[in-house]
Amino acid sequence: MSREEKPLPEQEVVERLGRELPHWRYENGWIRRKYKTHGWKGTLMVVNTVGHLAEAAWHHPDIAASYAWVEVKLMTHTAKGITDKDFDLAKKIEEVVCWRPGKEGGALEGTPETDQRFAYIKYD
Repeated sequence: MSREEKPLPEQEVVERLGRELPHWRYENGWIRRKYKTHGWKGTLMVVNTVGHLAEAAWHHPDIAASYAWVEVKLMTHTAKGITDKDFDLAKKIEEVVCWRPGKEGGALEGTPETDQRFAYIKYD
């Protein structure tokens, strides 16, 4: 096992989630996050985004999806626990899925908040 595949103690996982990924939780050996969407279009966008990031990282989550939500579950199977790989991928997923260009300034304005026809994800 490489260094990043060493499972982290449960207490460290919980503490790091609180500091680094406050919308994620630890449950039944996985770190998890549920993203709420405005419907099927948003759900598919989130699933495809997570799939792309996971494949590029060569670290694959379990994903459950329904009409207006996506749940992502991460664990390093080879380590039989949570590792730095899980935290790194969770941070990248969080960064990309929750990106709001309109809040950053610059030329990209983001989806209009005043017109729900264009809404696809429910931001925390």
